Amino acid sequence: MTVLHNRINKKELKARIMADPTPRTTISFYRYFPIEDPQEFRDRRYREWAALGVFGRVYVAQEGINAQISVPTENVDRFREALYQLPGLADTRLNYAVDDNGKSFYKLDLKVRRKIVADGIDDPAFNPADTGTHLKAEDWNRLSEEKDVVIVDMRNQYESEVGHFEGAILPDSDTFREELDKVIQLIGDEKDKKVMMYCTGGIRCEKASAWMKYNGFPNVFQLEGGIIQYARRIKELGLPSKFHGKNFVFDQRLGERITPEVIAKCHQCGKPADTHVNCANDACHLLFIQCEDCSKTMEGCCSEDCRAVIHLPEEEQRALRKSMRKHSGTAHYRGLRMMKEQK
Repeated sequence: MTVLHNRINKKELKARIMADPTPRTTISFYRYFPIEDPQEFRDRRYREWAALGVFGRVYVAQEGINAQISVPTENVDRFREALYQLPGLADTRLNYAVDDNGKSFYKLDLKVRRKIVADGIDDPAFNPADTGTHLKAEDWNRLSEEKDVVIVDMRNQYESEVGHFEGAILPDSDTFREELDKVIQLIGDEKDKKVMMYCTGGIRCEKASAWMKYNGFPNVFQLEGGIIQYARRIKELGLPSKFHGKNFVFDQRLGERITPEVIAKCHQCGKPADTHVNCANDACHLLFIQCEDCSKTMEGCCSEDCRAVIHLPEEEQRALRKSMRKHSGTAHYRGLRMMKEQK
């Protein structure tokens, strides 16, 4: 009987994938379609995909599926054929990573959620199927040059910080739920203009474009396949890139380069940098941008406090993590918590 979840320590799994020479391909996809029994659907997919050596993070809900995965390259065709045979998933667009080292994921993690993207929308009158007009890369470039358009980045602030489209509005938001309302406030007086929206792979814009139409914006457009598909398409067609910098991704890579420009700065010294890292202190893991020099000096940590922690004996580090969970108000971790809340 197949075990339907991972039981191996994540550090060991990470070490295994880094040492494994097997070529792997990173793929993302989503589809809004009704799933009557998400748990049963999830369990079947786990068995099938585990047998193909699939790693990744997958969310399943009654409204559909949202997946970011890594597949052994030799099994990509088998995976695609099996996926397309599932009811509701035939011809699902697969977004292949632009800058792929094959180390994006180290285990298979499938979860049943209430929604595949947390949007905070509970209005029964809202129709998520009434989406905006999808634009291919060439049409996006053409429309973006018109005067009566508003371009909106539907990603979080830490994503847009390292890369975004020319002239885009970059809402200062940490969650998609928060951004939906913020965008309405930011461009509420421009309902006569064409609204162009984009995100990483397209899934957030499916909801966002429909939400904009529901809130009285008649001319809404969304980038088909998101930044990932855009990058591949302009390369195929030899078109100039209206996107500059890195595309943040939610896997071990934390980003894939689209153009050579570095448009962000190190959060510690201010030098040009666009490499996201998680603080090396396991009790912190704050996501921030760090240059190579600061990475060496700070040993991958976000602060001197965290740097001191990683040099403590492992037993003391575990005790501190346990104390942090039980007593979140302790002075030692107050600064770390505040930093996370500000991100």
